[in-house]
Amino acid sequence: MIVFLTTLVIAVVGAAVGFGLVYTGKKFHVEVDERETAVRECLPGNNCGACGFAGCDAMAAAIVSGAAPVNGCPVGGAPVASRIAQIMGTMADVKERNVAFVQCKGSCKVTRNQGNYIGVQDCRTAVLSGLTVTECSYGCLGFGSCVVACPHDAIHVRDGVSVVDPRKCIGCGLCAKACPRKLIVLIPESRHVAVQCSNRDKGPIVKKVCSAGCIGCGMCQRTCEHDAIRVTDNLACVAYENCVQCGACAEKCPVKVITLPLGQVKKNIPA
Repeated sequence: MIVFLTTLVIAVVGAAVGFGLVYTGKKFHVEVDERETAVRECLPGNNCGACGFAGCDAMAAAIVSGAAPVNGCPVGGAPVASRIAQIMGTMADVKERNVAFVQCKGSCKVTRNQGNYIGVQDCRTAVLSGLTVTECSYGCLGFGSCVVACPHDAIHVRDGVSVVDPRKCIGCGLCAKACPRKLIVLIPESRHVAVQCSNRDKGPIVKKVCSAGCIGCGMCQRTCEHDAIRVTDNLACVAYENCVQCGACAEKCPVKVITLPLGQVKKNIPA
């Protein structure tokens, strides 16, 4: 008899709980746009936050609600944007892929350390401590906070300075956010001309701390026929909206701090 009553009580309680769950589910049910689920399936699932949202779920909801563009995922790029555009019944603007670029050429071969640092191997921690590892107070610290932040193994520290592998980089920008000295920037994939320095001191001071730093001589600015490179605050900067990738500035730079990969230089460099 006791067993029967116990079983009956459990059955009644179970039925009551089940009914309560069903009622609660219906009462507080939130309709989900089917497009949101479809868009979420298109996203790569990295949940890296490079799009500016908390993760891929939040990004999908933002796209469907109109708060984010269909090409807002930097990881997925054009293929993902195209599929999402089909779901949303719109067109995806062609958006060139960006790649990370480290604005520092200060490897161990061209600059010297001020001393041996013993502490947490983290760039932000080093900066907060007021530490300057190398003689250049603008340069890469080389502790690899950007390496830790990169989800695609696209950046590594070599000879004391971070170097990006453009073949692996998807332009998420997480390395740039991790760099406390803001040395890493995103540039269009097709725009290879870039100044590999961030030192804004005057030329003689730069030469004392790094043999590969920009000395602000203005040779690149005088050479460029398209007003695509200018020296501001003793540092050359590229105006990509004007740059035609001729490579004249890289050819004339006396310290070779302006990079242009082999084969990218056009044959119209002025004498």
